Amino acid sequence: MRPIILFFFLFVYSLAICQSPNRWRGPYGNGFYDDVELQEQWSHNGPEIVWTIEGLGDGFSSPAFANAKIYLSGMIDSMGYIFVLSEEGTLLRKFPYGLEYTLRYVGSRSTPTVVGEYIYLQTGNGELVCMNETNGEAVWRKHITDDFGGQNLRFGIAESLVVDGNLVYASPGGPEHNIVALNRMTGEIIWSCPGEGTLAAYCTPLLFEHHERKVLTTMMTDCLLGVDATTGQLLWSYPYKKQRSNFPNTPIYHQGEIYYFSGYDNGGIKLKIANDASSVEMIWASDSLQSKMGGAVLLNGYLYGSGDTKRGWYCLDWNTGETVATYNGLANGVVITADQKLYLYTDRGEVVLMNPDPHNFKAISQTVLEMGTAQHWAHPVIHHKKLYVRHGNVLVVYAI
Repeated sequence: MRPIILFFFLFVYSLAICQSPNRWRGPYGNGFYDDVELQEQWSHNGPEIVWTIEGLGDGFSSPAFANAKIYLSGMIDSMGYIFVLSEEGTLLRKFPYGLEYTLRYVGSRSTPTVVGEYIYLQTGNGELVCMNETNGEAVWRKHITDDFGGQNLRFGIAESLVVDGNLVYASPGGPEHNIVALNRMTGEIIWSCPGEGTLAAYCTPLLFEHHERKVLTTMMTDCLLGVDATTGQLLWSYPYKKQRSNFPNTPIYHQGEIYYFSGYDNGGIKLKIANDASSVEMIWASDSLQSKMGGAVLLNGYLYGSGDTKRGWYCLDWNTGETVATYNGLANGVVITADQKLYLYTDRGEVVLMNPDPHNFKAISQTVLEMGTAQHWAHPVIHHKKLYVRHGNVLVVYAI
């Protein structure tokens, strides 16, 4: 290959990588991380802490990785800030993005979505903002109430924005603008879907491809919606009217089937999606895995996640919904996966390496995160063989 052609190829490739947005719960939006050759077990004191940083304010969002940097949101004295760190843990800069949520469980909720030089974030008060990542200047702002007829939720908006190409997706929950796709450079509406006209439910949508059709799916207060991500056409709606309207777990898609779930005794439902994505039908329902907001993962044909009122950790057969294993030695919490292992972060601050074998479902190694503030609710992230766990005003990085 001639040098000039090779240079052009590498330039275009690096530009494409730079422009790829990070996603909530990993590169596929499902809690799965691609890191391999990770430790089979940890030392008695837990994995080595590589570095920590304090002063990140109140918040429950996860770190985002882009441009060889780390981005987090946090609240200090009611103002929300983006913190930009080097991958060695040095604070490079911070800048305000707007007032944050201060009523119940105060702090930032949304994980920043970074695409090249732009950061996309939704505040707990429902303001959508696009910022320049170098200086924090707002490129555009929209509000779910003023611009889309939606309204805030009891515990504050918790949706992390999904970006694909030139579109940014959000779920204002208004009667007309229930789900919208905006031009990510200007904030102008590209399409609007009325859905069922119900409020949002704290859920970050999942964008997936089904038989060459891009579909956006998310939980609203009484249903799961499927929308054509290109046109905004409502493809299907499946009811989920339960005790509470708190449905923050992103659904899981796999080979034409989708699973959605929540806490408060609700459990989960698995649906089969028609080939043209125009309809769905139920395959099974189970009330054992009741993750309130810690997500679940699908690994080797089994679902893993925690309970809620039914406490403990559960392993469900993906095909049948049968509970095949349980583990009761830990508090409820968040789960992600990498390298055929489960990584748990519980409500009591336990950081756990878990064996996902349904016939030998148990904790392999664990430690306790004692630094930080408020509840242990942030979803961990695995990046370059390190486990990043945010606890309020502290980010702790473990070598795994």
